[in-house]
Amino acid sequence: MTEHPVRLIAIGFGLLVIGAVLPFAMVINLLESTLFLNFVSLLAQVGGITMGFLGITHYRQYGRRK
Repeated sequence: MTEHPVRLIAIGFGLLVIGAVLPFAMVINLLESTLFLNFVSLLAQVGGITMGFLGITHYRQYGRRK
């Protein structure tokens, strides 16, 4: 990867925040709970944790190369 790993960590964190805010908005009836919105929330959470772990892994390898 040519990019700095902090970008992956930041994107993963953003996806995790989206994955937490969407269900909360559904619980307080700010958004209507639909199957599509639930699926998007799940994908954001899984994608965020995956990208975060990849970013952390790349960050550790990036630090060892310097």
